[in-house]
Amino acid sequence: MDETVKAQLEQVRTTALTNMFDVAAVIRIAEHLGLDELAAYLAAGNAGEYTRFILTGKT
Repeated sequence: MDETVKAQLEQVRTTALTNMFDVAAVIRIAEHLGLDELAAYLAAGNAGEYTRFILTGKT
């Protein structure tokens, strides 16, 4: 997970529109906000690494 994806995750988180564990909702919000790197990262099947980052802050 690169720094761009991490920054885009923070943008989605600060909207407070979804629980960050709802990956499908995070993808929809990312697409709506034009956060293409994040949407592509999650759509590519990186949910495990994503969840680990949400829980621990580590990649």
